[in-house]
Amino acid sequence: MSELRLTDVEWEEFLIGGDEGIFSVEGTITTPPSKLIKNGPTPRVTCASTNNAIDDFYQNLPTEKGGVLVVDSATEGFVSYQSSDFIATDHVEKIALKSGEKISRNIGIFLKTAINISVNQKYNYGYKFNQTRIKRQKIKLPIDSLGQPNWQFMEDYIKQEQKKQVLQLQKYYESKFYQLAGDLVGLEEVEWKEFRFTDIFTTVQRGKRLAKHQHVAGEKPYVSSTAMNNGVDGFIGNNEKVREFENCLTVANSGSVGASFYHRYKFIASDHVTALKNEQFCKEVYLFLSTMIKRLEQKYSFNREINDNRISREKLLLPTDKNGQPNWQYMSDFVKKMELDKIEKILSNIYIYI
Repeated sequence: MSELRLTDVEWEEFLIGGDEGIFSVEGTITTPPSKLIKNGPTPRVTCASTNNAIDDFYQNLPTEKGGVLVVDSATEGFVSYQSSDFIATDHVEKIALKSGEKISRNIGIFLKTAINISVNQKYNYGYKFNQTRIKRQKIKLPIDSLGQPNWQFMEDYIKQEQKKQVLQLQKYYESKFYQLAGDLVGLEEVEWKEFRFTDIFTTVQRGKRLAKHQHVAGEKPYVSSTAMNNGVDGFIGNNEKVREFENCLTVANSGSVGASFYHRYKFIASDHVTALKNEQFCKEVYLFLSTMIKRLEQKYSFNREINDNRISREKLLLPTDKNGQPNWQYMSDFVKKMELDKIEKILSNIYIYI
């Protein structure tokens, strides 16, 4: 089969909703925060532009069927495809086929991209992508010989592009697997000991407050107290009166207290997280420490934050070397071994897929 190209088909503009549109556009049933029960299988869709608009998973029964597109109608009109049944916050609109059939995952990905291209930063806080404007919005789609949306082309094109990505992943993970396998022989048994945060990290510094209305649009990750998306709560372009960090951990002081993530990239930290840094640490050591820090989630809660005084006194249980000092080599090798095991599983799934 020859490669599909976007230039091989004709395109036409279609209204999203309304009587002449190709989709139905409706609001979603709102599940109030007071009724949410955490730690379940049901995703909750919000107005966030990260993590496919999902903030967490709950025990609540779904109120909306999957196989639809959802739109953030409160801010910038972020569009996502939801394959599973879900619950939603307010200001979430859904775009579905008028027939009532589910939009397939591949067609959903194609449509999401088409809408984003058509919108192209047209909407914002002052000009929201509300239900009325969604219905009136036009999008360009490939058409078949009858002038109707060419659903089969959309399906096949996304399958083709995903196959390319899978082959790239295969190449990357096979290379990584052989590299790690060559580095590791075995892990020795070690003793464990408690160490203060201030003995481990040379920098223990809280981020700086930046109110939502002060955020400037940009590409720098903004790390706050969310437990999702590696702690990234959005992307901003602020340069003044902010604290920027790179190649370090963060731990949430409030909100999702104790949530800890490694950030290899430059980011701006909110006052709800503390940056933990030691120039001598490699990625693997940081990841090991992050896992140990997350145990603090059991000790603290939303009503008992990890303030500056508490974090300076807090201790971590770590493996030690023969001199009773933190065994950094063990930590690095341990994470590499875990990564190797995961890569084996990923490769086995890739081989099944291709």
